[in-house]
Amino acid sequence: MEILKNIEIEGRHGKPIFADAFYKESRESKPVIIFSHGFKGFKDWGAYNLLAQYFASKKFVFIKFDFSHNAVSREKPGEFDNLEAFGNNNFEIEMDDLGAVIDWAVETPLVPEHQKNTGEIYLIGHSRGGGISILKAAEDKRVKKLVTWASVNDFAANWDDSLVEKWKKDGVLWVMNTRTQQKMPLYYQLYENYMLHKDRFTIRQAVEKLTIPFLVIQGTEDQSVSMDVALEMKRWNQRIKLDLLPNADHTFSVKHPYNTLNLPFDAQIAWEHTLEFLKKTD
Repeated sequence: MEILKNIEIEGRHGKPIFADAFYKESRESKPVIIFSHGFKGFKDWGAYNLLAQYFASKKFVFIKFDFSHNAVSREKPGEFDNLEAFGNNNFEIEMDDLGAVIDWAVETPLVPEHQKNTGEIYLIGHSRGGGISILKAAEDKRVKKLVTWASVNDFAANWDDSLVEKWKKDGVLWVMNTRTQQKMPLYYQLYENYMLHKDRFTIRQAVEKLTIPFLVIQGTEDQSVSMDVALEMKRWNQRIKLDLLPNADHTFSVKHPYNTLNLPFDAQIAWEHTLEFLKKTD
């Protein structure tokens, strides 16, 4: 298996994007999967390296990447050591990052032309990365299939008036990372940027307009993103294939760090159902 780690892709917002590409050499060109991590995630979180190897072994080119402002550096993978970047992240940056990775996947000679079918680009996104993937799929005609895992469907769902008022007054909203026990900043520019581009960042509009094959995988016991969010998306677009996994949580029982080759049952089901969906030709 060919594994390219920490490839530097030029970002559009002053910070590089680091990506990994996995594929198996063969005589046939393979569809390209691009995976987007969630809010407090990163490309090497949990079992994501196993995920990449799994899909590469099933005849895909699999690319995963760090959003440029996710606070993780190449020098300290897995550590949030640039909280200033995290605080200055926003949805426009993440949309542009994903666009840059798609451009790179199409153009790079590092994955040879005969190994990749750039006419078949598929997006997979987890949690907030799911929301970004939905928006990008709706505006980029190169994306042919879409899968979300435990995806959000409204970036502003928890921003009530009192929170926004305090956020504006303080200039920062603090979120706790329970794994690292870090208080992570979200500067008010995130809200301002969302409101400035609200039409572009309204996930419902994107869901309603999508006509490409779209699979939504959601655990029924997700404490971070309610099952109702997935059901709501299905109501918005009846073409969606909705896959509810009984008793599964937000990460399908995967934790970080993940130091075993044996997958939890829920993750195994999510991966297998995703594979089946992406392999389907009709």
